[in-house]
Amino acid sequence: MNMNLRTFFSSALAVVIILLTVLLSYVIGNESTKSLEMRTGSSLGEVAYQMSENLDQFIWSRSGEIEVLSKLNAFQEPVHKEEIDGVLDELKKSMPVFSWVGYLDTKGNVISSTDDVWLGENVSERPVFKEGIKGPFVGDVHDAEDLAKLMPSSSEEPLQFVDYSTPVYNDQGNKIGVLAAHFSWEWSRQVEKSLIAPLQERLKGVEVFIVSKKDNTILLGPPNVMGQSFDSQALNQARSGKNSWILDSNSNNSSYLTGYSYSDGYLNYPGLGWTVIIRQPADVAFASVDQLEKLIILAGMATAVLFGILGWLMAGWIVRSLNQVVGTVDLLSSGVDVEISTSSRFKDIAILSASLRNLVSNLTKTETALTYISDMARHDALTGLPNRLALDDFLAHAVSRAKQNYTTLSFLYLDLDGFKRVNDDLGHDFGDRLLQEVSFRLLDCTRDNEIVTRIGGDEFVVILHTSAKKAMQEAEVVAKRIINKINEPFHIDGERIIVGCNVGAAVWSPESQDTSETLRLADEALYISKRSGKNRITFETAV
Repeated sequence: MNMNLRTFFSSALAVVIILLTVLLSYVIGNESTKSLEMRTGSSLGEVAYQMSENLDQFIWSRSGEIEVLSKLNAFQEPVHKEEIDGVLDELKKSMPVFSWVGYLDTKGNVISSTDDVWLGENVSERPVFKEGIKGPFVGDVHDAEDLAKLMPSSSEEPLQFVDYSTPVYNDQGNKIGVLAAHFSWEWSRQVEKSLIAPLQERLKGVEVFIVSKKDNTILLGPPNVMGQSFDSQALNQARSGKNSWILDSNSNNSSYLTGYSYSDGYLNYPGLGWTVIIRQPADVAFASVDQLEKLIILAGMATAVLFGILGWLMAGWIVRSLNQVVGTVDLLSSGVDVEISTSSRFKDIAILSASLRNLVSNLTKTETALTYISDMARHDALTGLPNRLALDDFLAHAVSRAKQNYTTLSFLYLDLDGFKRVNDDLGHDFGDRLLQEVSFRLLDCTRDNEIVTRIGGDEFVVILHTSAKKAMQEAEVVAKRIINKINEPFHIDGERIIVGCNVGAAVWSPESQDTSETLRLADEALYISKRSGKNRITFETAV
């Protein structure tokens, strides 16, 4: 038996520790994942938004510079090629992002250009002229092989450009040409580095994508995916105008914590509808949580072994105390006059010893339990208020006291107006809750030496100790207090409930009828109140 008990203690403690470890691992891991996901996702979404804003502001700034440049006198007729050449070369020199800037006549002939690229050629079929002659034009990222051949590049990636062009007007408001420019797309890498470098110091494996609105083409990203189509839930979310983050997955079922932002322009620049995607593999993002969970599990297993050993030793200590009690009981059963010791290092064993010593005490406890059951029978199970049986007991003592003190008893018989509607509309559970709240308010309106009882349904009886000369006035004050209290709204489970209260009253005095007759009169007065309207008080006296 001892071995079984010790095994049970040891196993039970080990199992409890293991279960607690699993629970803690789940709770801590789950909460840590949520916290890390929120913190990292917010960072990714914020940087995506900043990058989107910077891209739009950059193009807005460069297009604004071209707009301002187009209004210089150098571009007015008659054309001064040398002056225009100087202006364009100075622009490219101060802003290297302008890979090419040219001034075209209304036929698409290149009159002046930086580095004399396309000088004298006709570019009327190029979008930069065809759209620019109509009005300010911003073209999406594209390749320009002939221009790329003339431009040195430090990158193995093919050179790409963003077009901008705008009409040039004379003083009379007539179009006299087009000022066009190609921005090198390499500046996007500079924007990427300025924003992503601090992020990559904190987060490993971060990838950045800029996706074109047309065909979802990747304009900026890892070299192996440039020019490919990009598809994800984050892209669809961004296209709906949202700037946020999600836990996304691709066609290969790889999960990513992804921040996204949609380029919707800046000020008067409408934007090209680019989507900035910044993502981190989920297994990398949550690696610290996985390590934490493993550490908790390892610590839990070690703790389970330790507590299993402690349980084994503790059980042996307990068994020795139990053996002492069993030995004493065996002596008593054999007729030896010996007293069971009540002292023990364990409280439960001490209680067991005391129970064996005090059989009479156990019988007393049984009697007390019967008394408690009797007391429960005198109270309403729903509200806890005294019931009709308790009311009769109270009246027996109250009448005796009133006769000794020459005072009276005022009976208030009341019910709720609108209680049936609450049961019908909200259900009996709400009705029961309402009765409980009403009982609390009734108790607030009475004194300690008075009684509030529930007779049945929504009917209550209140017995007051009142003076012989002003019994009706005192009872009326309490009745009005009860009505006002009941009329205040009840708030139960989000519902606002309003009910009324009708009161019937009658006064018992030592010279009048017995208490049962007074209660009947109060009941009749209640029905008069109910017929007269809501929230009424009616007094009934014996004829």
